[in-house]
Amino acid sequence: MNYRTVVMYMEIGCFVICVCGWILVCSTMPTEIWTWSEVDSIVLTSSNYFSNLWKDCVSDSTGVSDCKGIPSMFGLNWDIHMCRGLIITSIILGFFGAILLLVGMKCTKIGGSEVTNARVTFAGGMNYLVSGLCSLIAFSYYGNKIREEFQDPNFRAQKYEIGVAVYIGWGGSTLLVVGGLICSIFAGKEACQSSSKNKHMPVYKLPDAYMARPAEQTLRPMSTALTEGGESSKVSSETRSSRSNSKTPSSLNAYV
Repeated sequence: MNYRTVVMYMEIGCFVICVCGWILVCSTMPTEIWTWSEVDSIVLTSSNYFSNLWKDCVSDSTGVSDCKGIPSMFGLNWDIHMCRGLIITSIILGFFGAILLLVGMKCTKIGGSEVTNARVTFAGGMNYLVSGLCSLIAFSYYGNKIREEFQDPNFRAQKYEIGVAVYIGWGGSTLLVVGGLICSIFAGKEACQSSSKNKHMPVYKLPDAYMARPAEQTLRPMSTALTEGGESSKVSSETRSSRSNSKTPSSLNAYV
């Protein structure tokens, strides 16, 4: 198995890993349990409070739940807006990363030359890497905020615990970072090597003695060659006859 085949299978594996991570990150957006808390009112009934970036919900022990959307965007804290922006950015970058990897992978043969495919694959890997970093920052900050509020003895409001959506987001972000990093390393290495070879390749110029003459000068028509041959033979015959004529009187005078 040669190096190109190994890189091709590696690209396929990284693409599958990144797509799985991107799907996990996307699944956290409609998931309601980012934070949850259970409050026991009496022995037989209890209430569960849970929320995400977009709404707050409550449910009782009978399974009936009621959700209410956040009424005002400007009434939210800046950290909620930051998490929203980072996750939406992560989803958009992951979408374009999937397109770039599909175009640039060696198994699809869409991008063109090997150097072009390597550069497109590198761009797709970097998109996935940045996408994973954005979502990882958002989920980590949100989880750390919940932990600080829960462990703060001076915090008097309702305390929550980390919900299942944050753990799913951590897993999906890790897959995005790992897949994008591996793909970027291999594709970037191949693209840099190919560009350096093309840049430092010496250009050899043949001497003038070895340069081929144009076809118009080397290949003359046969009629022209025959005509020139006939004229040259005619000139040579005239020259010989004139020489013989010039020698004839001197030879006659000698005999006389």
